[in-house]
Amino acid sequence: QSHLTESGGGLVQSGGSLNLSCAASGLILDSYTIAWFRQAPGQEREAVSCIHGTGRATIYNDAVKGRFTISRDNAKNIAYLEMNNLQPADTGVYYCAAHGSCSKGEDGVSADLEYWGKGTPVTVSS
Repeated sequence: QSHLTESGGGLVQSGGSLNLSCAASGLILDSYTIAWFRQAPGQEREAVSCIHGTGRATIYNDAVKGRFTISRDNAKNIAYLEMNNLQPADTGVYYCAAHGSCSKGEDGVSADLEYWGKGTPVTVSS
């Protein structure tokens, strides 16, 4: 059975940083596209960032570009999302997902992925 487990969320003040991790079990992330999503209270889930399995190209939505960095450690089978200069608008539950497609268009980042974690909450206070 395949699992993704997020960790690293928490409460941080505006301007602070958090580093999220996504650990995989039962599947090898090496060749998979990995994405981070978030869902703010009362809002739809949105794709935040992706890293492709081949070529390792990265994609960010405009709201986080320049502040967030997605990466992966294939040896550890873990993906990361480094989040800097956090703002209250970044508050939400953050999910990682793997194996599928991700792209960026006029409407922002869109992704269709097969495996999902249960999320880790991030709260940014003003």
